Amino acid sequence: MDKPKYRSALIVGTGPGLSASLARLFAQNGLAVAIAARQTDKLAALASETGAAVHKCNAADPNDVAALFAAVEARSGAPDVVVYNASARVRGALVDLAPEDVKRAIEISAFGAFLVSQQAARRMLPNNHGAILLSGATAGVKGFALSATFAMGKFALRGLAQSMARELSPKGIHVAHFVIDGGIRSAARPVPTDNPDSLLDPDAIAETYWATMQQHRSAWSWEVEVRPWVEKF
Repeated sequence: MDKPKYRSALIVGTGPGLSASLARLFAQNGLAVAIAARQTDKLAALASETGAAVHKCNAADPNDVAALFAAVEARSGAPDVVVYNASARVRGALVDLAPEDVKRAIEISAFGAFLVSQQAARRMLPNNHGAILLSGATAGVKGFALSATFAMGKFALRGLAQSMARELSPKGIHVAHFVIDGGIRSAARPVPTDNPDSLLDPDAIAETYWATMQQHRSAWSWEVEVRPWVEKF
């Protein structure tokens, strides 16, 4: 059974965690990689390791997103894999939240995903080929107290993914939403010694993204959920 073949990837919202793991995995599998973030000063080492092109972009700004895709396309062609991994949260009691802070967070978590997905789809549709992957969270299926802003953004992201999957899948574009149901291990957040594997390994999450990309179109997943095996649910 033939597996999809991808040539280049763009990761929007790049940091030292999951996005870095994805960049390394994509590069190891022969894809040209571009990484984008609002702050790019900490991406030099990752770019050197993976050969990735670095772009500065505010994902919630339509002009920035359009310019990002134009720059990537000019350098290495239109990406046939696009990952949206940007998000923002404002934590606090509902009555205390500053409306402008809430608006900004939702713009990054959801509106930015729309902008990036729109630019990606416009380039993928003529070829009837591509993958758009959106990084969700527990908050996209379960709103927690004191976390209304994050819940609104991630619920919107999940709805966007489901709608896009129904619209774009019959046109050859694999849309997948990943519910990352738990904390992700990092240098700043190590796994507790008394509770091994209680945090998700970003490399393992990246492998799940890659496995989903390799699915035959007769059995595509539009949503995949990952969580630590020791978690009770």
